[in-house]
Amino acid sequence: MATISVPSMTEKKLKPVHVIGGGLAGSEAAWQLARAGVPVVVHEMRPERGTEAHQTDGLAELVCSNSFRSDDAETNAVGLLHEEMRRAGSLIIAAADKHRVPAGSALAVDRDGFSAEVGRALAAEPLIEIERREVRGLPPADWDSVIVATGPLTSPALAKAVAELSGEENLAFFDAIAPIVTKDSIDFTKAWFQSRYDKSGPGGDGKDYINCPMDQGQYDAFIAALLAADKVPFKDWEKDTPYFEGCLPIEVMAERGPRTLSFGPMKPVGLTNPHDPQNKPAAVVQLRQDNALGTLYNMVGFQTKMTHGEQKRLFTTIPGLEGAEFARLGGVHRNTFINSPRLLDGTLRLKAKPALRFAGQITGCEGYVESAAVGLLCGRFAAAERLGRNPSPPPVTTAMGAILNHITVGADAETFQPMNVNFGLFPPIEDKDETRGADGRQPGQGKKKPKRVRGRKRKQAMSARALRDFDTWLTGAVLAETG
Repeated sequence: MATISVPSMTEKKLKPVHVIGGGLAGSEAAWQLARAGVPVVVHEMRPERGTEAHQTDGLAELVCSNSFRSDDAETNAVGLLHEEMRRAGSLIIAAADKHRVPAGSALAVDRDGFSAEVGRALAAEPLIEIERREVRGLPPADWDSVIVATGPLTSPALAKAVAELSGEENLAFFDAIAPIVTKDSIDFTKAWFQSRYDKSGPGGDGKDYINCPMDQGQYDAFIAALLAADKVPFKDWEKDTPYFEGCLPIEVMAERGPRTLSFGPMKPVGLTNPHDPQNKPAAVVQLRQDNALGTLYNMVGFQTKMTHGEQKRLFTTIPGLEGAEFARLGGVHRNTFINSPRLLDGTLRLKAKPALRFAGQITGCEGYVESAAVGLLCGRFAAAERLGRNPSPPPVTTAMGAILNHITVGADAETFQPMNVNFGLFPPIEDKDETRGADGRQPGQGKKKPKRVRGRKRKQAMSARALRDFDTWLTGAVLAETG
């Protein structure tokens, strides 16, 4: 794992960089700054001011799922992003690895243990000061280097100030929270443990999910009741706000057609009901472990805007959940993000006020891992600038470089929407690219145009190229810090 050594010039008194927001991106940015020898003040408004979704005042609290998604660094873009972050000394990924719970090939965590781990690390770092108060409006003029990492739940005062400064209105979307069920309340005469296709990941055994089956009649009745259920009404100022496609409420998915859910989060493929192996279910509800003790399970894909009463009534019709006890019911909260391709430069500075940088989901990167990764980059950029060096973005061939490129210059500013990291953001790879020689040339280069690599091999080649390029970039960044 590469770290940035503290340079000798830090013996001089450096002004702190101010990080507004103690979520995943803010925590990671602060960590990277401190590891570079730059003092940091983290401003977290909780508990002085709460949000619609947070339940604690803990740093890096996970408010939606407890999953960081796939940990496969070979064929999955988010797993590749995990690996790049590990190599860059990420606090968020280190804490996730330490507090992971079984989840097949995914990296899922005990959310309380994870948050506590991040909080302890930041509190123990001498160069980090944590201040619990809301920053209302734009920061004071004497804060000459600021990272705004307030996440998708930015306080109205700060969001308004940023919009006025940039001359652009904030875009907004709704994100949704899935219910959590206590394991002891699940009926295992109907439910069973199994990962799809029996695929296991680190810490798992191929039986990482609880599965609740439905036959066709039960599924049809569930869809009808779901569509008829009472929903929490939108406020007037929320009505025209679009959902993010990657986290649609279950009832919104059902409105797109009666079979949508059976081809989505309730798909039955790769699963066999041991209680009735001869009959394939028409749909399956999956629950994923949500804490290290294994006492809480998250209903995968069941984010919803239904009223709490309707959730209890409808979800207890699911076979195996008739007696379910809910540790948390689902909900929807409003998220905000800026039009980053129009407003930010290549090192995440606000063009209208370069003293401000932005990190995390407010930039329009979507997902826990992407948010933390952009925080990591933002912290490194701010550290380099504070130390009198030019920030160096990672190559676009890397996962970090691809998501950074997308939110700064790669996306169309007119249609910009939040985006998860995916291989579609990477430059195309050509055949034999993974066997490129030490001189950077491909075998036979210049003689014949290579053909494109497809499928799984394409993803493997992209991942190999990304890690090779990322290591080169990271080595150069470390040498620049110590040279």
